[in-house]
Amino acid sequence: MSATAAVHPDGRDSGPGAGARAVKTGRRARRPRSARGIGASGWTALVLLGCVVLCALLAPVLAPQPPDAIDFSGAYQGPGIGHLLGTDATGRDLLSRLVTGSRTALTGPFLVVAVSTLLGTALALAAVWFGGWFDQLVVRVVDAVFAFPGLLLAILATALFGSGLPAAIVALSVAYVPYIARIVRSAALRERNLPYVAALQVQGVHGLRIALWHILPNVSGLIVANATLAFGFALMDLAGLSFIGLGVQPPTSDWGAMVGTGMAGVLQGHPQEALFACALIVITVGAVNTLGDRLTERWEARS
Repeated sequence: MSATAAVHPDGRDSGPGAGARAVKTGRRARRPRSARGIGASGWTALVLLGCVVLCALLAPVLAPQPPDAIDFSGAYQGPGIGHLLGTDATGRDLLSRLVTGSRTALTGPFLVVAVSTLLGTALALAAVWFGGWFDQLVVRVVDAVFAFPGLLLAILATALFGSGLPAAIVALSVAYVPYIARIVRSAALRERNLPYVAALQVQGVHGLRIALWHILPNVSGLIVANATLAFGFALMDLAGLSFIGLGVQPPTSDWGAMVGTGMAGVLQGHPQEALFACALIVITVGAVNTLGDRLTERWEARS
C-alpha cells in the first residue's frame, strides 16, 4: 500500500519516523484496528452470503430431486415430506429448482461485476495517470454511457441479439463500467496528487509500477466495496430481465425466471414458487447491500 497515511494532516502514524519511512518505501503506515472492522451486521451478511454461495457450489448434491423432472399429477402440491417446499405447475420440486437456480442467479451478476470492475478500474487508472486530453476524453465517454440506464441497455441488447443470459451480461457489463470508473477515478486522482507519488517518481519508479503497486492497492478497498454494491444491482437487473422473459430461458432454473413463471400460480392461489424465489432475491440483495455499506464505511474510516 502507499504512503497516504504518512502525509495526512491528522498525523495518524505508527510511531516516530513512520511517516518518513512510509514515503520512502511508498507504503502506508498501519491504521488503528478499529478502522478495519465491518461490524456485526457486516459479518452476518457475509456469513449469509457465504451460505448462498456454498449452496450454489453444492447444488447438484443438495438438490433432493432433479430440478427439471416433470410430474403433472403432482402439480401445485403443498410443502410435505416428498417436496419440502411443494411443487410448481408442472410438478417440479421447488426446493431443487431454488437450489439449482442459485447458480444462474449468482453467476450472471458475478460476471457482470468482474468484467465491469476490471474495465472500469483500468480505464480510471489510465485516465488519472496520463491526465490531460485523455482524461477529459474518458470523462466525456463515461458520462455519455452513464446516461443510459443499464436495464434499458440490456433490453436493447436482448432485442438485437436475442433473449438469453450472455447478451444481458455483456450489456450490463458495459453499462456498469461508468459507475465503477467514476468512483475509482475520483479516489485515484486524490492518490495521484499526494507527495508519495512525486517521491516515487523522483526515485525513478516507472509510472505503471506506481499505478499498479501503490495507487491501486490504496483504492482497492473502495473498489471492493462498490463492486459488492454493484453485485446487488446486477442481481436485481438480471432477475428482472428473466422475469419478463429476456434473461434466463425455461426450463433452466433461475430465481428471476421462477418469479415470472410463478405469477400464474399466484392468480390460482398457489403463490409458493414466486414467493420463495422473491424471498431469496430480497434476502441475498439485502445481505449484499449491507456488506457493501459496511465496506464503504470501513473505507471512509481508513481514508
